[in-house]
This record gives sequence, C-alpha cells and structure tokens, in this order.
Amino acid sequence: MSVDDHETPRTLLITLTGVDRPGVTAGLFSTLSRYGVEVLDIEQIVLRGNLVLGVLVTAPKQWKDLRSAVEAEAADLGMGVTVDKGHGDNERRREGRSHVTVLGSPLKASAITAVAGRIADIGGNIDRIERMARYPVTAIELHVSGTDHQRLRLLLAEEASRHQVDIAVQPANLLRHGVRLVVMDVDSTLVQGEVIEMLAERAGCLDEVAEVTAAAMHGELDFTESLTRRVALLEGLDASALDDVYDNLVLTPGARTLVRTLKRLGYRFAIVSGGFSQITDRLAAELGIDFAAANELEIVDGRLTGRIVGAVVDREGKADALRRFAAQVGVSQAATVAVGDGANDLDMLAAAGLGVAFNAKPVVQQAADTTVNVPFLDTVIYLLGISREEVEAADAEAGIVTPAPPLVPAP
Repeated sequence: MSVDDHETPRTLLITLTGVDRPGVTAGLFSTLSRYGVEVLDIEQIVLRGNLVLGVLVTAPKQWKDLRSAVEAEAADLGMGVTVDKGHGDNERRREGRSHVTVLGSPLKASAITAVAGRIADIGGNIDRIERMARYPVTAIELHVSGTDHQRLRLLLAEEASRHQVDIAVQPANLLRHGVRLVVMDVDSTLVQGEVIEMLAERAGCLDEVAEVTAAAMHGELDFTESLTRRVALLEGLDASALDDVYDNLVLTPGARTLVRTLKRLGYRFAIVSGGFSQITDRLAAELGIDFAAANELEIVDGRLTGRIVGAVVDREGKADALRRFAAQVGVSQAATVAVGDGANDLDMLAAAGLGVAFNAKPVVQQAADTTVNVPFLDTVIYLLGISREEVEAADAEAGIVTPAPPLVPAP
C-alpha cells in the first residue's frame, strides 16, 4: 500500500497492470462508481496483450474503503494495482508541447535511447508514446512537453543522422488536425525517376541530359537555364514518346495510399513540377489530384520543338503555386504540407507549414522541416498523426486488401 493513511488526499491515482482481457476496465470503474468519485484523467495502453491503466479520481471521504475495494477487484481480476495519493487536481500538461515521430527500418533501441536522452537533457518530458506503424517501417510517436520544438528539432536531427533514422518534430497545435493541402513534387517524389531523362533516352541524348539534371538538382545550376538546355536537346522527338513515357511511369510505393487516405479526411492535393504538363495533367486525373502546375512542352506537327510554352515553373514558381493553390482551397500557408527532393523544391518546402524532404539531396535535407529517407511515400501519413492500423481499417471497409507484414524471425 503506497498511500499514507495519516494524510487526507485530494486525489487518488490508481494504476492497474496485468494481462488484458475483456471486462477489466468495466470492473474497475464499476468499483469506483460505488464511491461517487469524479474521473479527472485516464491513460490506458495495451502492449502485446499487457494492460497498463491509470485513473486519476477525486478522493472520497471513505477513500480507505475505496482503496480496499479496488485492491479486492484487482485480485479478482488477477491484476496488480497501486493506489497513490495525489495532492493536486487534474493538472494541465506543461507548455512547449511537440510531436516527435521516429521512423526506422529497422528501429533499434539505441535510437530511442538517444532520442529520449536528448529530450531529457533539455528539460523535456515524454507524456505519451504510441506506435503509428509496424510495417513496412516502424513509426513511433512521442508526445513531448516542456521544450521549444525548434531547439528540439535541431538536437534530434543530429541523432537522426547518427542512428540512421528519420525524426520529425512538430509543434502540437490545431493545424495538425485541420483539413490541409498537400503539395508534391513529381519526379523522384510522386514517381520514380526523372521524366525528362526518360524522354532523353528515347531521343538518344540521355547522358547529356542526365549530366545537366544532376547539376540542377544539387543546386549547382540555375533551374531555368538547365531546363532550357535539356529541353533543347529533345528537339525533333515524336510527341508519341510522351504517351510511351507515361505508360511506363512507376509510382513511388505508397503514393496511392497517401492520396487515398488523406482525401478520405478532406485533404486537397496538388502536384507542382519542373517537368511537363503533358505528363502531370494525366497523373492528376488518374490519382484524383485537385491541382497541377508544370511546364508545357511546345509541340508542332506532332514533334517537340525543343522549347517551353510560357513561363518556366522554377524554384520560385513552385512556391508561388503552393500559395496560389492554398488561396483557392481557402487554407493558410501554415496548413500546407510540401514534399520534394531537389534544390528547386527549397522555396516550396520553406513556404509550407510542414516541409518534408523525401529521399532528398543533402542541401534539401538540411533546409527542410523534416526528412524521410525510406522509399515509401505514405510514411508522410504518420507525420500527420495517422496510424497504419487506421489506414488499413479504412481500406478494409472499402474492400482494399492490405498485404500482411512479414513475421519477425525468432532470435
């Protein structure tokens, strides 16, 4: 018994532990209800069939009788219980609250040790931990209080690099729960590979185009100049090559799941690309994406002229498109999510409320709010507080079968 019988408590914290089974929670609250207590707080988790249930209640005058009754109920249930006296009411959690999402494949204990240690080092407290996904990556979310999220983000970025995991730190606020706009890059983000290189392969100038593409993506060459040079190399290519490229596009794993899941929740989607509208418009129509902005290839007499029609959608143009689409949807920039991988995505990532560098170049990873370095686009869902179990349940209701995860081998 952990309560001092000589003191009069204001509250009691009852913690029940043991093997979970139906009726445990109902049994405990049936006992509590006989004493007319008020419930001030409840936390419950079930991990691999083991239950931890914490209940904070007001202490009645006959609190010793309540304690005895709870201990008897726990014994009948085959559970362990502690009853601790509290001297405060249902206290508000500390300010400076953040969501810390850790992604790993695999996720090792050493990484969690490092994350928890850094949080403690700056006076933060982990209020809650929950699993967001078990497959194809392990995603764990920590609810943290008592820290500045910007400082925490910088500290945990070091641990992410050291332990080869992805860590996202976001302030805990209403925007995370509101209807948002997701703006995605296309090449090497929504789809695998670079469309212009696929066209160049068909035009017989792949090596020349790939060299210029690499320089542009690493920020070594102005995007408009690089695009102009690369498109010029496509002069004379039959326009049917665009159909061939589209038919051979491979979506990034998880792309359909990402769009399907968030659209169920009322999210709107846009794709903004330095590529070509002849491809992106068809992608938008196929995936149910609401907005698209890209460059238009000039086609005359069924062949590419090697020129772009109109203004180039460059680094600044991508950010402008995000702002334009947000205004059309009626959401603030703070309620937008941007996902990209190249240097020409930097302004767009900076303009968004949450900028995600997806398998990005180093210069982009350093500038973005958070990074994802696993090859699954739907991991962005976990950053928004949506669990894999919720996604699979919604898919099952719609008749979409999710492959079972592989069994973890025995040690």
